[in-house]
Amino acid sequence: MRIAVPNKGRLHEPTIDLLERAGLHIENGADRKLYAETVDPDVTILFARAADIPEYVADGAADLGITGLDQAREAQTDRIEELLDLEFGRCRLVLASPEDGDIDAVADLAGKTVATEFPNVTREFFDDAGIEPDIVEVTGATELTPHVEMADAIVDITSTGTTLRMNNLGVIAEVLSSSVYLFARDDVADDPKVQEIQTALSSVLSADGKRYLMMNVPRDELEDVRDVIPGLGGPTVMDVANGEGEKVAVHAVVDERDVFETITEVKNAGASDILVTEIERLVE
Repeated sequence: MRIAVPNKGRLHEPTIDLLERAGLHIENGADRKLYAETVDPDVTILFARAADIPEYVADGAADLGITGLDQAREAQTDRIEELLDLEFGRCRLVLASPEDGDIDAVADLAGKTVATEFPNVTREFFDDAGIEPDIVEVTGATELTPHVEMADAIVDITSTGTTLRMNNLGVIAEVLSSSVYLFARDDVADDPKVQEIQTALSSVLSADGKRYLMMNVPRDELEDVRDVIPGLGGPTVMDVANGEGEKVAVHAVVDERDVFETITEVKNAGASDILVTEIERLVE
């Protein structure tokens, strides 16, 4: 099973970190290598340009791919399926034009020129709007094209909007909201190994922002403690060894933002020996 991942850029490190946290530790993955093995003998990592990953998966060079939704939509292949939103690399593909210009709405671009690195997504957006601009594909510095009279507007990626503001460009409309996804080729999407990898990645995402609480509670105070624990489906209650039945151990998963308040509340309700730990993976 081959997984294509970004070989560089802003998506590379978060992707490798996620794979490591999911237990797919990469071996022999030195810089400039195209392939790397993992601790799972059935899983190999293929390093590729983020924009090329959808085609690698669709053509069979890889079985799975991790890249931005924007790249997948631009590839316009029906051979890949979106399996899991990995919840990082969030950005927007937006339509923007000079703030001091006369273009204020999508309809104003009929017959005008739009520059973009995403011609397929852009064309689909305007087709849906019933507008026919002249779409020009560029390979970089898209935000400069209106200022050198190459285009009347652009469709470009933005995360914070800083680059657009620096170039006096205002957003007219959002074309696509994107983040990094796990993709699979359609003929392997139901393969047990693919499902195993998806579950492993999902378990890491589920554990983010969660903490594991453990405490001892007098049995006669158990209901009061239960009432103040915002756990997932309720806490787990177990007898304490050598506790002579007077105490129980209570374990619960809570949101990290609730930990501070929860500790105070369970302590006031009678809990003691309270321990908080991080969670590496959580299979729901």
